[in-house]
Amino acid sequence: MLLEALSAAILGLTLAWVAARSLPHRLPARLLVLPTGIAGALFGAFVTHTALGAGGFLLVLLGSATLSAASLSLLLRPAVGLRRSSATA
Repeated sequence: MLLEALSAAILGLTLAWVAARSLPHRLPARLLVLPTGIAGALFGAFVTHTALGAGGFLLVLLGSATLSAASLSLLLRPAVGLRRSSATA
């Protein structure tokens, strides 16, 4: 369980770092993005480990990466150039 948690935290930190480097204009400050990735990954590992048991290390990491990416996607802001005019205007 400790190895799963440590691996999930490293995976979440890596995903958050890649997201912060790839989309700096669409994400808030890096001080918010990095802990969000780690927390999402740890929560994903907890949920997946609880659902599957201790047998699937790779499945736990997959669930961890999925929930980390989902929590990071909640931080995304809309792109600046995608403004649409309303149909009534």
